[in-house]
Amino acid sequence: MIRHAKATHETGYADFERPLKYSGLQDAAAMAARLHEHRLIPQLLISSPALRAITTANIFTEHLSLPQPETDKRIYDADQDTLIDVVRELPDTHDFIALAGHNPGFSQLLYYFTKQLRDMETCATVIMTFKQKKWSELTIYSGEITYYSSPGA
Repeated sequence: MIRHAKATHETGYADFERPLKYSGLQDAAAMAARLHEHRLIPQLLISSPALRAITTANIFTEHLSLPQPETDKRIYDADQDTLIDVVRELPDTHDFIALAGHNPGFSQLLYYFTKQLRDMETCATVIMTFKQKKWSELTIYSGEITYYSSPGA
């Protein structure tokens, strides 16, 4: 999971259309570079269509030489249960898929799968691994955090 990078809170923007700050653009590039450096490159990236999330996703796909991200409108403003549905419906043709989205849902999903209580700060990236072979088989506490990084770390 990739939480979107730092976005503006200036008035005049609808929440869905909030752009990334300059620091957010820099953080996204740095976090993508870290994944590339560790050779942690997903096969597919699926993003919330909100501007701040899709911009973050585009930076990651560019740095990791991936196809353009797909979007799933359910990820925007999603609660834990909606995100669980998104994950369980991921295509089994890929076993390493990144999601780009928002809090508090991402932190809740992380806890649901790993029992690790963490507040994913902006542009934090986390990789979870599972023993199950199909996305639809993932259950509560079935995952393990194998990578976690954030811009401040």
